[in-house]
Amino acid sequence: MKKCPYTTQRERIVAEAISPVASELRLLDAADLISLLRFELYGNISDLVSSAAELYFHPGTVNFGAGGEYRLEWGGPPEVILDLEIKPKGITIYAQLSLARDHAGLEINHIAFQNSSGDPDENTRILERRLREARFVKSSSDALYS
Repeated sequence: MKKCPYTTQRERIVAEAISPVASELRLLDAADLISLLRFELYGNISDLVSSAAELYFHPGTVNFGAGGEYRLEWGGPPEVILDLEIKPKGITIYAQLSLARDHAGLEINHIAFQNSSGDPDENTRILERRLREARFVKSSSDALYS
């Protein structure tokens, strides 16, 4: 995605919202995720992502996207990158979730607002609100949304 002044703020908002899902996925063995990607067993990855997401979000909010990749070098730590589609009401976010041993990261490739406001700040507030509404449970990070 072409970076704009709002990208970093929106990536932070989405990353905070899906951080529990990333934590669940990081409990999986990296070798298992890499083998699923290598052999293109995308249905299995989709099931794993859905299972991790259903603990925190309404069904269909966080989905495995079109694929992923991995980095695995001799002597280096593994890293798995999964394409995600995050769909709170009226918004579709295409992102890549990077999972490593000690951390996770998120990069947004595209955000589509069904009813976009002319004001980018308002769109960011809508994104924040819709992600909060899509959650099952309140978390400590919800204070960031208030």
